[in-house]
Amino acid sequence: MGSLMEELARREAMVRQRIEEIREQIAGLESRLEAEQDRLSRLVITRETVEEILGEAAQAVQEPAGDVEAVDAADAAASVQVRPSALGVVTVPPWQPGMKATVLPRAYRDAVEIMVDAGQAMRAGQIAVAIGAAG
Repeated sequence: MGSLMEELARREAMVRQRIEEIREQIAGLESRLEAEQDRLSRLVITRETVEEILGEAAQAVQEPAGDVEAVDAADAAASVQVRPSALGVVTVPPWQPGMKATVLPRAYRDAVEIMVDAGQAMRAGQIAVAIGAAG
């Protein structure tokens, strides 16, 4: 009977050891889970803040105005005026039929003019060199 009791004690000790190892793994996973939840929370807050900022900038751009070139009177009523954002965000109004390049910010109009003057397709690097943004 002694060897049976010793075998049971040995097995019990092995199971206790495995339980302890599993608890350590769980503690490590809980720590990793908490770190990932913190990271997710920061990313959600950042995304919401960016959406808020860009939403405010887009509202300032989409106020109606009458000084935009349009093909006809109906398109003129639907046109938008672009004003520089105080936040440093360059915004471009959504495209509408009859919209001209004059609704674009100055730097964008310069790029369009360069492409029109080239008379052929251009790569982004060529445009950047032409407007002096790369050398």
